[in-house]
Amino acid sequence: MKKEQLQKILADISAVKIAVIGDFCLDAYWFIDEAMSEISVETNQATRPVRTQKYSLGGAGNVTNNLAAMNIKDIRAFGVIGTDPFGAEMVRVMKATGIEPRNLLIQEDNWYTHAYAKPYIDDKELNRVDFGNYNQLSIETADRLIASLVKEIPEVDIVIINQQVPSGIHIDYFKQRLVEVIAQFPQKTFIVDSRNFNDYYTGAIRKMNDTEAARLCGMDKKPDEVVLYAEIVSSANELYKRYQKPLFITRGSKGSLTIDENGISEIPGLMILSKVDTVGAGDSYLAGAASSLAAGYSMNVAAQIGSFVAGVTVQKLFQCGTATPEEILAMGAEPDFIFSSELAEDKRHAKYIPGTEIEIVNKWEHQPQIEHAIFDHDGTISTLREGWELIMAPMMIKAILGDKYFEADEALYQRVKERSDEFIDKTTGIQTLVQMKGLIELIREFGCVPEDKILDEFGYKQIYNDELLIMVKERELKYANGELSLEDFTLKNAVLFLEKLHTAGVKLYLASGTDEADVKSEAKVLGYDHLFEGRIYGAVGDITKEAKKIVLDRILDSIGESALGKVATFGDGPVEMRETNKRGGISIGVASNELRRYGLNESKRTRLIKAGADVIIPDFSQVSQILSLLNIKS
Repeated sequence: MKKEQLQKILADISAVKIAVIGDFCLDAYWFIDEAMSEISVETNQATRPVRTQKYSLGGAGNVTNNLAAMNIKDIRAFGVIGTDPFGAEMVRVMKATGIEPRNLLIQEDNWYTHAYAKPYIDDKELNRVDFGNYNQLSIETADRLIASLVKEIPEVDIVIINQQVPSGIHIDYFKQRLVEVIAQFPQKTFIVDSRNFNDYYTGAIRKMNDTEAARLCGMDKKPDEVVLYAEIVSSANELYKRYQKPLFITRGSKGSLTIDENGISEIPGLMILSKVDTVGAGDSYLAGAASSLAAGYSMNVAAQIGSFVAGVTVQKLFQCGTATPEEILAMGAEPDFIFSSELAEDKRHAKYIPGTEIEIVNKWEHQPQIEHAIFDHDGTISTLREGWELIMAPMMIKAILGDKYFEADEALYQRVKERSDEFIDKTTGIQTLVQMKGLIELIREFGCVPEDKILDEFGYKQIYNDELLIMVKERELKYANGELSLEDFTLKNAVLFLEKLHTAGVKLYLASGTDEADVKSEAKVLGYDHLFEGRIYGAVGDITKEAKKIVLDRILDSIGESALGKVATFGDGPVEMRETNKRGGISIGVASNELRRYGLNESKRTRLIKAGADVIIPDFSQVSQILSLLNIKS
């Protein structure tokens, strides 16, 4: 989806009118600071002082909140609240957010506003306190709610039906009345998202997750159990046949799937590098998808918009987040997708060229005619920087803990270590400056370092580079002294492969996230810089201009649009795979074991396939077979 198309969709969405009927809830976040705790005289127990508190809409309220954040001007809430303070707070929040609450009906007896109080100590959520679990909707309230909805349906473009809790408005009588309303307005679009009654609302489009879909088709799936793609396809076909209505099925980080009269469409998941909080992601997806349908767009487009909205909100911690049009545009204008998740995570599905270790992920229709070959440097050709993670990890831990490095207790130290290790694993292959910007976010997340002592990304990169270059220079010295050989610092047959391509007339390019001066120096020290004939590119220190993505764009732009189908890129990081795919080139993932310098690194294989690699090789040991695959005569 191009940026201009996405901008038009977001503009069209802002003009729609949407009714949301369902279980409106309030999320209460209580952030406890035990520094002011005291022993209660009445109970002799320690108190839990709340330093800050905030309230946000949950359940159907979170759907409306997402719609409001997307700049939809006409959002109408239909639900039930109690006479308690939580109900009053819900109405106040809605009015402040631009949501029309006139159809939030008050039931005085047997009803408390659904509210979820979430106490936090540091970043850990304690036992939740729930209100409304024993609610009983009266027939009178149900009839009033249905009457309100029927009156306003002609004025709206779509009706979203939300069912969140067993003790909400969806009693048998209400469900029956609502099905009658759907039948009464056959030309109106209804979309339902129901935890417990997805099978019930005849005539509505359904949105559900993969586990719910599998269960509806008789599969015994636990909430955290993997639902295979084949199972989702089977479920989608069965449910479409059953309902005779389109269907959205979400798959978490693996994306989503739609089915309608045009068949099944798969929307890949988004690559999210930051820490995520998936609470409310389904509501965000629903808001994006439903508003797109209301604006007249297809199921496939609606699913893409839903994915972009959810991709923004999952990065907002300790809240059911929302996404503004600007945030959606930033997410969707140049998204990084996750491809072939099942194949990436399960090597048993791998398919190889017979007699080789060359794994074919995506088959191409025509024989390639390769004239240009782009190579990442570290981990693809050179192993001079092998072990960089062992330098970055302790450096990050020290930066996050600051002056508390030596005094931090074991629990805090381990949490910091786990987060830094996770971050490094996710960001392998991207520019160091970007990683250092992420480090700053981690430093703020843990709060051990005062704001005025936090460096910028350049300061932290300098600390890391200084430590890394000590290791690199020591290795270069051993190479210069003849203590170690070229084979000790390059991947198996990598230089031989470069020489074969050069002899065959293929133009070679070196693209690195390492500073350009350093990568040129290292290629010269190892003796193969001449093969690139000056086409060596690296970062030059400006995070806004010279990330590896921009380096690859520079190379691909220099090659020209007409020749992009004649480009092959070799790399061990996701960036080079994604950017090559976007331009129509062939991406060859080098899942290298940098320590041994030959053989497969399964973690890299997983990352590279998810980034869209067409082919996976462990190294360049099978030179002739790789050349043959690329149709290059040696």
